[in-house]
Amino acid sequence: MADAKLTETERAAARHMRAAAQLVAHYVDAAVRAGTSADDINAALSRVVAGTVLAEIWVTDETGKTQYSSTPGTAFTFPADPAAPGQAAPFAMLLTRQADHIEQGVQPRELDGERMMYVGVTGVDRPRIVQVGLSEADVAA
Repeated sequence: MADAKLTETERAAARHMRAAAQLVAHYVDAAVRAGTSADDINAALSRVVAGTVLAEIWVTDETGKTQYSSTPGTAFTFPADPAAPGQAAPFAMLLTRQADHIEQGVQPRELDGERMMYVGVTGVDRPRIVQVGLSEADVAA
């Protein structure tokens, strides 16, 4: 589900970000089935961020709690109610499969107020949030 207020630039970025999120979802599915440790999955996600324009990657469990991330050690749990206040709440629709993707324009992120753009998809292996983020500067570039 795309935010109707996305700019043309954000819409273009969202198409690529959705593809990246889908690839991450498939990677996590394959890695978990192969018995890859959480530390190794996090390291792979960190390498992706280090080598691309993506600023961060977040992958939750079915409750919205971060399970894998490109910034391991940063704990974050997404709200369970998509109508709750806050930037992260709409992504809860991915947990219940009310949406297969969420595209959100640049805005202050809930974690610390930094201006980011996020796109998320649901998990391949189970309901989860698989989210990729771009900094505002990289969206505009």
